Amino acid sequence: MRTIAVMNQKGGCGKTTTVVNLAGCLASEGHRVLVIDIDPQAHATLGLGLDPEQLEENLYEVLAEDGAPSARLDEVTVPADENLDVAPSGVILSALEQKLAAEGAKGRTERLAKALELLPKPYDFVLIDCPPNVGILTFNALRAAQEVIIPLETSYYAMHGVGKLLETIGLLEDRVGHQLSIRILPTLFDGRTRFAKRALAEIRETYKDLVFDTVIRQNVRLREAAQRGLPISKLDRRCYGFVDYMSLALELLFDRIQHAEEEEEMPQPKAAGAKGVVFTYKSTSAGEVQLAGDFNDWVANKDVETRRGPNGTWEMIVRLGPGVYQYRYKVDGDWMPDPSNPRSVEGPAGGINSVIIIS
Repeated sequence: MRTIAVMNQKGGCGKTTTVVNLAGCLASEGHRVLVIDIDPQAHATLGLGLDPEQLEENLYEVLAEDGAPSARLDEVTVPADENLDVAPSGVILSALEQKLAAEGAKGRTERLAKALELLPKPYDFVLIDCPPNVGILTFNALRAAQEVIIPLETSYYAMHGVGKLLETIGLLEDRVGHQLSIRILPTLFDGRTRFAKRALAEIRETYKDLVFDTVIRQNVRLREAAQRGLPISKLDRRCYGFVDYMSLALELLFDRIQHAEEEEEMPQPKAAGAKGVVFTYKSTSAGEVQLAGDFNDWVANKDVETRRGPNGTWEMIVRLGPGVYQYRYKVDGDWMPDPSNPRSVEGPAGGINSVIIIS
């Protein structure tokens, strides 16, 4: 179980947007995901279609008492969608922060970690939406997590703030001996402006390998999804918001160290040109090569233009808009993923599907 805290002490950086939509993309790929909303504002709870005022219990009942909490984590967890559950928040968590600070309670920063250890239901991912401050609730999240994602707006004030945040996390690691894998996610990127491009370049220059390859672009569909209480994967799978968060999900799923050499030679996401996207398969022995994917309802060669070139090269052209697509080849009747594309996921019906991102 990978437990990831998403945090930034600066508000408005896309923290909750990242939790909700990353969770939705991971769940849509068949991974079991738990969202823990430890922010008293309860925006992740709202973003997943739940009204915190209508819920009888939330994380307060889990974290308020150390020895014998009034509820276990699985007892307050609510299903939000297939493969996606949420441990909801509420404004009462603000009182919990004050209560724990006043009591000076022993082990007050370890309560979420203990609650996670008692979960009877296995999850593949746990995503924790932290408050926009570095207080006791945030320290609970950091103690429970193995990884941290810091959404960073592509602006200079935000860069200054994240430097201080990294110092704070470093002090926590030294004090309690709990090591965290930290990654920075550029968000709210507006590629139309030189300012945003310069800011992104400076972020990559400053933080180097800590920065995700994925960049989250500004996209109004993400705001519409939040308004409707849906992850973007449920609203629009063709918009930039879905493309970016699915790209982030895939980046998390792949071992960067293992694939470092492969990725240097890996084809970049293919742009949709005037004639369409070209899929290339090479085999000197194949008698027939067909293409199927979620873009043509998995019907082999439906809406696909096929050309056979020299040296065993097969080219298949499909008209595709921006998005994230899964596909396989059917070679002489046998289904197989794309051998030239290391990006792959387990398909909903079993087997391995290759993944392509169209920008």
